Amino acid sequence: MELKEILSRCDHTLLAQGATFEEIKALCDDGIRFGTASVCIPACYVRRAKEYVGSKLKICTVIGFPNGYDPTPVKCFETALAVADGADEIDMVINIGMVKERRYADVTAEINAVKDACAGRLLKVIIETCLLTEEEKIAMCKAVSDSRAEYIKTSTGFSKGGATKEDVALMKKYCAPHIKIKAAGGISSIEDAEDFINLGASRLGTSRIVKIAKELNK
Repeated sequence: MELKEILSRCDHTLLAQGATFEEIKALCDDGIRFGTASVCIPACYVRRAKEYVGSKLKICTVIGFPNGYDPTPVKCFETALAVADGADEIDMVINIGMVKERRYADVTAEINAVKDACAGRLLKVIIETCLLTEEEKIAMCKAVSDSRAEYIKTSTGFSKGGATKEDVALMKKYCAPHIKIKAAGGISSIEDAEDFINLGASRLGTSRIVKIAKELNK
């Protein structure tokens, strides 16, 4: 697979707590230069980033991040504000406690409430696979499939583990055909990226592929 094709599937990501707007601008510059699917950035920078890139690049942000236990109305408010600021895509974190209590229908209901707040923008649902049992992962595949979200996403990258090939294969097996997969966290090489794509991931949450492309283009 050509590097250009891999880059077109990457959400070029910077979510570090100390990220500055100068770093976000550099991220956007790289996203435009290398043709990434989007940049994924903290919500506080969405408005300025959108003003900076205009229509040249999609802006993605995160909601309920990274723990997912914000009340649903707070997640909806965050989402509506991000959309008003110019976000093109939303990556939300589910409430892991709901999953542990097997309140799967409530998880789907929350996803749909956030989807309503998206006002037509793309919604990706982070299920934080490293905190779930296999049974819970399968249940989340169904919960997301039953929702109006477009994507299921493996990880925040802020917990004890990131995307694994086994989890992406599980998602491909148990999600409805219309649900796309985003692998995020720990994708460190072109070979990793290709493996995840071949297993069924349509998007990759990573900053390392652009770094590799920059090294190759020196």
